[in-house]
Amino acid sequence: MLRSRNYAPCAALSPFVRNHFVFRAPLPQDMVLTDPLLSETAMLRVLIQGDWTAEFTPGHWHSGGPAVLFGNNARCFNVRVRGPFVVAGTAIRPSGWAALCDQHAHNFANAMFPARVAWGEDADTLYGDIAAAADDDDAIIAVLELFWKKQLEKLGNAQCDEAMATFEQIANTDSTMRIADVAQTLGLSTRALERRSCASFGLTPKAVMRRSRFLDMATALRGISNPDEEELAALRFSDQSHLNREFRYFVNMTPGMFEKTPTPLLNAVLRLRWDRSG
Repeated sequence: MLRSRNYAPCAALSPFVRNHFVFRAPLPQDMVLTDPLLSETAMLRVLIQGDWTAEFTPGHWHSGGPAVLFGNNARCFNVRVRGPFVVAGTAIRPSGWAALCDQHAHNFANAMFPARVAWGEDADTLYGDIAAAADDDDAIIAVLELFWKKQLEKLGNAQCDEAMATFEQIANTDSTMRIADVAQTLGLSTRALERRSCASFGLTPKAVMRRSRFLDMATALRGISNPDEEELAALRFSDQSHLNREFRYFVNMTPGMFEKTPTPLLNAVLRLRWDRSG
């Protein structure tokens, strides 16, 4: 019922953009779906069709408008959709953030903002152009590519933070590495790593790695990945109470509850993560 398609960016954008996506959900008109979601990178999302709201503060649901910027999230937030919906957008590489936005990534972490806060009138134009191409995935992706190329030209800073690109790769493939070892691998002091991580991810290195470890375990519990015994042992927490605390922190469920509870929107995030690192 839910169809999420991911598209690789063109060569000129690949250092800055992780992927584009179009998510089509032809749900029944009277259906209400509430699900945890997590933005592992900053994301631009454009709601083409549907009634879609997010809950960052308990009990307060808001949409942010048709074009929104999600900052990097340290933990899941709830999303509620009513009826069918179509969403398109782009996941921004933390290492490429400064080339696409002139504001600090930390300003947007763990929150949702109208996209115009970051990109002004260009974001409003983007929504109109995507809405005009609503039925054609290829046309939507072409609009997104033009938008990001324009931002690169406006800022004139087409450079990536290579250390943060490596940190992103480490977080995606070795989520149990100690922060001190990450810093040593990158040739940075732990304080310099923290400054660079907050500037690029909007989060501390500890928050990035903690989230990655949860996502790796969640992906295994969902059966999306198939870790061998050694890999699964490395992911395990110190004891069951530690594992329970982490799952309650991220999704407000125990691991057992998580295994039994459908989470179609979060599953799309987990599949994207596995496709990228598997």
